[in-house]
Amino acid sequence: MLDTATYTPRLKTQFKDSIRPALKEEFGYKNDMQIPRLEKIVLNIGCGREAVKDSKKAKSAVEDLTTIAGQRAVMTIAKNSIAGFRVRDGMPMGAKVTLRGDRMYDFLDRLITVAMPRIRDFRGVSGKSFDGRGNYAMGIKEHIIFPEINFDKIDESWGMDIVIATTAQTDAEAKALLKHFNMPFNS
Repeated sequence: MLDTATYTPRLKTQFKDSIRPALKEEFGYKNDMQIPRLEKIVLNIGCGREAVKDSKKAKSAVEDLTTIAGQRAVMTIAKNSIAGFRVRDGMPMGAKVTLRGDRMYDFLDRLITVAMPRIRDFRGVSGKSFDGRGNYAMGIKEHIIFPEINFDKIDESWGMDIVIATTAQTDAEAKALLKHFNMPFNS
């Protein structure tokens, strides 16, 4: 068990010690509060058709996402009924979790150093998936790339959306921040 009073994530100390000064010099910030930093990471699993057929699939997605994030995930629920998709209002459709603080840095560290190298035929992530306001979104086809997931106990392989929200004002600043965290961009 980790002693949370003295534990500081590796990427958090790296950000304070080397990344902040490098970004300050690179962009010529006058004030330390102008330096972009990570705000939050949002993880989302949408079950889609599987959840319509079997409501236990959404519960399985919540459990898997809780295991990956290290924080309790919440079930996402359909807001509207769509007859063509056999979706009713209030039906469970997936899971989501928002990470902040130390858990956010721990997750990003595991994503970059452990999970991404386990992706088959991995050539890096797209450098064009920024939203214009300094936030980065990416998708993963299989959640089983995370070492916390036991292959034998999963009943379904889920895709996953990962959104990294930063305080950067432009995409160039956000990309520079993520590059300093060793995010493997392919362009």
